Order: sequence, then C-alpha cells, then structure tokens
Amino acid sequence: MATTIATENVYVTRTPGVCGGKPCIAGTRISINLIAELTLGGNTPDDIVSQIAHLTLAEVYGALAYYYEHRHEIDRSIQDGIRLVEEIRQRTGPGPFEAMLLARDKNATLPH
Repeated sequence: MATTIATENVYVTRTPGVCGGKPCIAGTRISINLIAELTLGGNTPDDIVSQIAHLTLAEVYGALAYYYEHRHEIDRSIQDGIRLVEEIRQRTGPGPFEAMLLARDKNATLPH
C-alpha cells in the first residue's frame, strides 16, 4: 500500500509510485508540473479547468499556490524532464508519428 506524504497544501500530495513521487493534485495523477507548464504556456486557471474537466478551480489555484511556493524545485523538475526527452530523442530518433509528419513534409510540393 502506498503512503501519501502530506504537504502544507490540502490540494497537493506526494505519493510514492504516483507520477514518480512528484507533487500532484490530491486524488489525481495531475502533476503540479503539468499545471505549471499549462500556466506558463499562457493558460488561465479557467482554461485549465475547461481542459481537465474533473478538476475544480480551487484545486488549480491550490496547485498554483504550491508551484509558486516551490518554484525552484518545480522549474528544475520541468527542465530535467525536457532534457530527458531530448536525450531519448537523440538516441532513438523520431517516433513513428513524428517520422510520418517529417516524411510528409519532405514530400510536400511547393506551390508554383
């Protein structure tokens, strides 16, 4: 049985084995990293609730409060994830969908 590690924020928990032990919105697998990335990408809390319908506005604001209280840690975690994806992409090349899109673009004809 997994043990949930309490945080000072009632909307956020860390559970070993859930999202790699990263902080998530309580009772979900929605990481604080995702909420931060969506917000940094220009989404408002209302946008996030409309995109992830099972979240409440209070949960999103709680996640954002946690993010701003732990910004250095969360930003570092996001950057580590980006680096990992790039390392994997360098080793393995594009995935099947990306390869299909690249091939399609390569074969596209330019208008005359």
